[in-house]
Amino acid sequence: MPPPPPPAVAGVRRPILSFAAARDRCFSRRFLRAGLRPLAIPVPAGGGDSADTTVHVWVPANPPRNPLLLLHGFGASATWQWAPYLRPLIAAGFDPIVPDLLFFGASCTRLPDRSDAFQARSIKAAMDAIGVTRFGLVGVSYGGFVGYRMAAMYPEAVERVVLVCAGVCLEEKDLAEGLFPVAGVGEAAALLVPRRPEEVRRLVRLTFVRPPCIMPSCFLWDYIKVIGSDYMQEKTELLYALINERQLSTLPKISQPTLIVWGERDRVFPMELAHRLKRHLAENSRLVVIRNAGHAVNLEKPKDVCRNIIEFFQEPVREALNDEKV
Repeated sequence: MPPPPPPAVAGVRRPILSFAAARDRCFSRRFLRAGLRPLAIPVPAGGGDSADTTVHVWVPANPPRNPLLLLHGFGASATWQWAPYLRPLIAAGFDPIVPDLLFFGASCTRLPDRSDAFQARSIKAAMDAIGVTRFGLVGVSYGGFVGYRMAAMYPEAVERVVLVCAGVCLEEKDLAEGLFPVAGVGEAAALLVPRRPEEVRRLVRLTFVRPPCIMPSCFLWDYIKVIGSDYMQEKTELLYALINERQLSTLPKISQPTLIVWGERDRVFPMELAHRLKRHLAENSRLVVIRNAGHAVNLEKPKDVCRNIIEFFQEPVREALNDEKV
């Protein structure tokens, strides 16, 4: 049997007058106007006939010639996080492919695996299903963890990598040692999977250098009910699987040219992790620091981030590995 659709599709009644629902429809229309169409791709487990996993992905209407896989971070579905990037990337000659990671948007699974490796296998299976065998990859925050794992597992498929505020070099002990604004995995889950307006406010103020001055509770409740209430337990399990017993010594080194993009004032994954990743990948990487931006640099400074993405993928390989720049 195929996995059940997420609550947003399974008949949960959404408020008729909902700002979040209206924004969600607006973002979907932007994807459609950009020439992308949504697909629900069943992913059989172990080569079987029945699919326990479904990956929802936005794909170009025509076969992609220069495919670029965009992986979102924690928060709303992919359309909310990548909408500002579509037209600039398409104008630069790229064909964006934008999936929802499992337990975000309309992607889900019946299987118990919550690892980034399972996410990577599921996204790779979806790429195979649409006939894309080689592609560039951009991952933001949690999407960067998944993207890094994809690059390590499928070096023949992933050509180049951009990691945006992706703290893949973190270790579980870093939390207890005070590197982060949380002291443990449970507190990290409470921060990144907010259940109340005050928790959303804390997250926004932590991730943005210039957060909105006014965040009315009615709008935040609306966002939580319409966008943020799906799969809360599963998202919490994703974080536990990601952080528990994580050690830098077990992190593989990826071989692809890699651009590391970081918000100068990131308080979720501080700059120490950017420099740690740069040291880990050595001459195979370049670090770009975006000034006056925090962890949500992809939303605070989309033009700067998008420009760096385009320049990196358009550069010859040797030039793409120049030294750090700000």
